[in-house]
Amino acid sequence: MADIDKDQERNEQASPRRREEARKRGQVARSPEVASAAILLTCTVLFYFCSGGMVERMMDLTRWILRDCGTTPITLSNIDALLWTWASRLFLIMAPLFLAIVVAGFLANYIQFGFIFSWEAVAPKFDKIDPIKGFQKFISLRSLVELVKSLLKMAIVTVIVWFNLRDELDNLIPLMDESLWGILVYTGKVMFRIMITTCWVLIVLAILDYLYQRWEHEKSLRMSRQEVKDEFKQTEGDPIVKARIRRIQREVARKRMMANVPKADVVITNPTHLAVAVRYDPDRMVAPTVVAKGAGHVAEKIREIAGAHKVPIIENKPVAQLLYKTVDVDQAIPEDLYRAVAEILAYVYGLKEKAG
Repeated sequence: MADIDKDQERNEQASPRRREEARKRGQVARSPEVASAAILLTCTVLFYFCSGGMVERMMDLTRWILRDCGTTPITLSNIDALLWTWASRLFLIMAPLFLAIVVAGFLANYIQFGFIFSWEAVAPKFDKIDPIKGFQKFISLRSLVELVKSLLKMAIVTVIVWFNLRDELDNLIPLMDESLWGILVYTGKVMFRIMITTCWVLIVLAILDYLYQRWEHEKSLRMSRQEVKDEFKQTEGDPIVKARIRRIQREVARKRMMANVPKADVVITNPTHLAVAVRYDPDRMVAPTVVAKGAGHVAEKIREIAGAHKVPIIENKPVAQLLYKTVDVDQAIPEDLYRAVAEILAYVYGLKEKAG
């Protein structure tokens, strides 16, 4: 019951990661009917344009074989060479058909799901030879659909052949007076008509089957809400852990920032809510730089550290607010604040000279 309830809860669309993982395993929406229809259509087109030349070459090959059989003695020493010669010539005649079938099958699959190669799909799996699982697959809905498709195709092809041959029954008797070539031409025309009608029917069935396979594939990839949450945690990280990491990072950054306060030349405040520590080293900096800043408790801590290390604390509300809002830590101040900060630094340097 738990598994059934879990399956019923799979109403979320598959995530891109789940689709990618399924694709790596070779699980894609694929209809074998598309490849079958494409191969049959290719053979029909090739038969229409090239059948005459192929038949002539087949007849030439037959005459050549019969002539060789009558003139060439066949022995154990030359039978291999003769068979290889006959087979190679037959292959050259049928090569365009074989090549067209391979290209049609490849393009039909490529159009459906693109180029994919998965080791997981071709790797041997021992659970496939499990008789219990095999029997479960045999009585599954998918097996029933495949059986119905096969029976439907057989019935359609049988009906097409029957209706085409029924119309040609009256033309069979006159064929007795035709030559061999005339019989072949007539047979080719009838076969082509049967093939082209079958192609149209199989194309329609292939489109319907592909839509069904795509629907079934999408259904198999659906996820439950818990799976969506688990995947989000795996890809984006657990929100609790991420929050803890961010908290640790902020703490480390704050400690590093506080360590730079004793090196500052001045701390500018507004006077209690904000505090900005500024340092200027003419030999290493092109402009004064904010080495620490904070509000509230952080500002109080900056003032405390500055007081402990005798860093001058200057109250200047406008400058403190502008520096806090516009300048990040370890960033040089903008040009429009050069004059204001320079006046503060000059005042601080003057105090240091008097104290010295």
